[in-house]
Amino acid sequence: MSTFDKREEGFEKKFALDEEQKFKAEVRRNKLLGLWAAEKLGLSGDAATAYSKEVVAADFEQAGDKDVQDKVVKDLTAKGVAVTAQEVRVKMDELIAVAAAQVKAGS
Repeated sequence: MSTFDKREEGFEKKFALDEEQKFKAEVRRNKLLGLWAAEKLGLSGDAATAYSKEVVAADFEQAGDKDVQDKVVKDLTAKGVAVTAQEVRVKMDELIAVAAAQVKAGS
């Protein structure tokens, strides 16, 4: 195996690791977002955990994370909680940083 091949293999492994960490961070962010929304919905304990799992599952409905944002906005609005899509987007942006740090730390 040439030096070039070894280098290429190294880049491929790093790319795969980066993508895996990105995926894990997005899943963690969605879970944290679900727990945040659950609190606003008055849910706690097992009900909050179950709701956070629904939010995580919503991310697999379509490409991107607008499906998660739409679900949270719809659910909060349906329960009379005043929230805008922009507020949820800001919370998602805050939580991705938290989630990425948690994934990087291995927690």
